Amino acid sequence: MTFSLRSRQVYLPDGPRAATVTVHDGQIAAVGPYESTVDGPVTDLGPLALLPGLVDTHVHVNEPGRTEWEGFSTATRAAAAGGVTTIVDMPLNSLPPTTTVAALREKQAAAHGKCYVDVGFWGGAVPGNVEDLPPLHEAGVFGFKSFLVDSGVPEFPPLDRAGLHAACRAVDALFIVHAEDPARLHDARPSRAYADFLASRPAAAEVSAVDTALDVARETASRVHILHLSAADALLSLRAARAQGVKATAETCPHYLTLDALGVPDGATEYKCCPPIRDLGNQDRLWGGLADGTIAIVVSDHSPSTPELKRRDTGDFAAAWGGIASLQLGLPAVWTAARERGFTLADVVRWMALGPADLVGLRRKGRIAVGADADLVAFDPVGSFVVDPAALHHRHPVTPYATRELTGVVHTTWLRGEPIGDTAKGRFLLREGAR
Repeated sequence: MTFSLRSRQVYLPDGPRAATVTVHDGQIAAVGPYESTVDGPVTDLGPLALLPGLVDTHVHVNEPGRTEWEGFSTATRAAAAGGVTTIVDMPLNSLPPTTTVAALREKQAAAHGKCYVDVGFWGGAVPGNVEDLPPLHEAGVFGFKSFLVDSGVPEFPPLDRAGLHAACRAVDALFIVHAEDPARLHDARPSRAYADFLASRPAAAEVSAVDTALDVARETASRVHILHLSAADALLSLRAARAQGVKATAETCPHYLTLDALGVPDGATEYKCCPPIRDLGNQDRLWGGLADGTIAIVVSDHSPSTPELKRRDTGDFAAAWGGIASLQLGLPAVWTAARERGFTLADVVRWMALGPADLVGLRRKGRIAVGADADLVAFDPVGSFVVDPAALHHRHPVTPYATRELTGVVHTTWLRGEPIGDTAKGRFLLREGAR
């Protein structure tokens, strides 16, 4: 099947321009001038921009075992609705966690036939599974996640510094780290006040743990990626380490770039995440980290749970599950804030498509280029909408973005050249070189 899409705003790896993109058998066959004469049907997108499908490398699907929290069908439908065509699933909070090859196979079996977008998988590094890491890597996981603090679920315990060091020595892989130092956290007392929860997880805890991860990367010559950076104070350590040649990258998330600690109402536990949403001054510095490249990517950290676990009945921040469901809303949320700060849609595409794809070595994803998969998004960059939780495809429509007006509307999402509809055609993705 051959067809072409034409737009005055095609977002290519070197920037936007008017172009005609020709798709053949699910791949991008040509990128030519807007006025190109091509074979097959041509659709002119008019005022809509054509983006590469976004790549979200930080998604908690929770299936099998906690499918009542989320699941591959609902998560990947939400992804497609938000212009995301590839996700990489975290090794928790599924049961079992993805810490062995057998657990990976169990997760893949649970996901079979349910995925509306393409799906890859992270492995987990936990105490006692060092010998499982090389075979998991060979089986195709894109790297290994570890926590330096309690993960919130008992089956995925944290590593200490020595454990992270041993894991990095065990396999030549990308290690992605939840960086908070438990010694610098404070007990959170039952409270409906967000300020009380925020005080329990200070920026110093992130900075200390980021320093630990960077030290391990320096000592082992490993690739380390800092997950969901919320504390801008850690940017200094990241810049210094990278200047010394340490192989370190970092990400942040839409909620840290768009939401403000002072704006969280009492009892609004839909805002709770770990590490927490901080103040506007901190947020400004995170945007600065994106501007200078210290932060390379923006991903969702989609971490949903049931309304009961979010304590929507009591509004107790101490007891509520720490996670924000935003897989469907990440693109418009980030674009709304980015354009107000003078960033371009090309910046957003780099942070949310090309950058995450490159992080995990998916060279056929996250870009509009000849030979890449025809994962594409027709996007209205000036249209707006008010977030209605009932319109979300997440299993549970609990979101801190409810009733917010966002700019940027996804019109159509294509996966390998086919508009994503009611049939699940997503594939499993494996790390390049996996057996």
